[in-house]
Parts: sequence; structure tokens; C-alpha cells
Amino acid sequence: MGVFEEAKGKVKEKTGEALDNERLEEEGRAQARRGEEERKATQARAEAKAHEGKARVAEERQERAQDS
Repeated sequence: MGVFEEAKGKVKEKTGEALDNERLEEEGRAQARRGEEERKATQARAEAKAHEGKARVAEERQERAQDS
């Protein structure tokens, strides 16, 4: 999941800052950004699934109302 990658990246970035290691710092920033994007994508997929479920329920209600 993205949250874990994001956290690892932030730790790596701070470690790079503490050690004055620009390469490690940049690697951490990149990993944190990648994790953030993964987290956002996961969240978007979850929201889409929720909307699909709501739409399915609404469709079923409409069909039952038409059958009555």
C-alpha cells in the first residue's frame, strides 16, 4: 500500500538530511511521492467501488418500483 511506502520515503528523506546525504534525501522524496500517488490511487478505487455499489442499489430499487 502507498501509506507504507510514503512513510518509508519520509524516514529515508529525514535520514538523508541528518547525514547530509543528498542522494538518500532525494531517493526518500521520490519514494514518498510514489507512495502518496499509490495511496491516492487506492483511495480513488475505493471511492469508485462505493459509487458503483450505490448505483447498483439505486438501479435495483428503480427496477422494483417499475415492476410494482
